[in-house]
Amino acid sequence: MSQTLLEMAKDLVMAQIAAHRLSPEEMHTALQQAYASLQALKAQEDAHGSGARATSEPPPKPVNWRKSITKHRVTCLECGASFKQLSGGHLKEHRLDGKAYRSKYGIPRTQALAAKVITWKRKEIVQRSKPWEKAPTFVKAQEQAQKAVAQRKRTAQRKGTARAKA
Repeated sequence: MSQTLLEMAKDLVMAQIAAHRLSPEEMHTALQQAYASLQALKAQEDAHGSGARATSEPPPKPVNWRKSITKHRVTCLECGASFKQLSGGHLKEHRLDGKAYRSKYGIPRTQALAAKVITWKRKEIVQRSKPWEKAPTFVKAQEQAQKAVAQRKRTAQRKGTARAKA
């Protein structure tokens, strides 16, 4: 039973993960590269008959996206330009959005496309402003907690006056 190219690529990547040569975070990029290499080999095989031949071009090296995000700059992996953050407008120039860019380069969806200093400053602002305290569910929970504390105090006072009378 013959496998499709995608199944073969999947099997290769899963074997690398099982052998601890590839982290699960790198799986998406490795799968794309394995599939592209298998497609190229298949096309070459179809063009030159059944015997596979070595290509003169080495496969493209995987891009290390971690090196593109530094303390003060983030480098666009599409064009090499440096910014404080990769904006949606810039990514549109490459016909990408944040999700597609992350997917293309194997960047986790939780990774900010901004310089580390910018990310730190944003976290600091959020910690100071505490936006969760303004959320309706948080406000309602605080009101309920205050009502419960007040109710306990009233109950305790009633018990205290009842004991004093006895």
